[in-house]
Amino acid sequence: MRILSRIASSMLLALAALPAPAQTWPIKPVRFIVAFAPGGPADISARLISVKLAESLGQQIVIENRSGAGGNIGASIAAKSAPDGYTVLLTTSALAVNMSLYSNPGYDAERDFIATALVASQPNMIFVNTGVPARTLLEFIDYAKTAKLSYASPGSGTTPHLTAENLFRVLAKLDLTPVHFRGAGPMVAAVLAGDPPLGSGAISGPLAQIKAGKIRGLAVSSGRRAPALPDVPTFAEAGFPGLEDYTWIAVFLPAGTPAAVVQKLNEAVNGALQQTDIRERLEALAFDPTGGSPQQAADYVRTEIVKWRKVVRDTGAKPD
Repeated sequence: MRILSRIASSMLLALAALPAPAQTWPIKPVRFIVAFAPGGPADISARLISVKLAESLGQQIVIENRSGAGGNIGASIAAKSAPDGYTVLLTTSALAVNMSLYSNPGYDAERDFIATALVASQPNMIFVNTGVPARTLLEFIDYAKTAKLSYASPGSGTTPHLTAENLFRVLAKLDLTPVHFRGAGPMVAAVLAGDPPLGSGAISGPLAQIKAGKIRGLAVSSGRRAPALPDVPTFAEAGFPGLEDYTWIAVFLPAGTPAAVVQKLNEAVNGALQQTDIRERLEALAFDPTGGSPQQAADYVRTEIVKWRKVVRDTGAKPD
């Protein structure tokens, strides 16, 4: 009997030693650090899924926008947070780009984070102020050869920044100066004002202004036309085959977060993405809902780091 009592006591001690988040998470609000300003693809998707996550997890999801340095500020804060499941990073493909664009972004995308779930993706787009005398991408390139122009990006190190550098500098042989903003919202506002008159961003940023006729879309970086903007041609249709890039959104947890918490958050994100109303709203904003396992997310991020390392090298892109 004494032996059984000792065994039972040992089991209780072992259970007590398990990290509390693995047993009960979440028991308080969860902070989502969004690494970009309000109005961009990261912020839009975070706010869409946060309602469903709050319902399924039984706790409030607090959105905290920490923009700057192409997503590095928010990512660095998240990387240094306690690995208890109460600080989550929601960011974009900039996380993969920054591994080669910056000599020291303040974190390592693979070492300091657990890729928890892919949320959605969408192509990038080249768009202009309606005062620009060009209705196609090739017309714009001809125009740009005769003028000294700048283009707006949602941040240094974002995939729209690298897409534009690859298109204009490497393929079209243009010398355009990037002007980086803290997210898609400020970037679109600048192009609307004509300063600068050209932008490169994920579709969701300028989508409403394009539909309103206030901004003109020239081309998208997807393999097929975006259903939300069927009149805007792909890069291949516009004369640049083989150039296909996406801005993706994903959820990450700090390294060391218990596997049970990672799995529970992954299931909650997947559950949100399977809701018809969420899928319809994402698709209306030109997002392609993704989902999948943590391993699939980790594998995809790894391939993206390799892909964008080559683009950074080929373009000679600098962080500012």
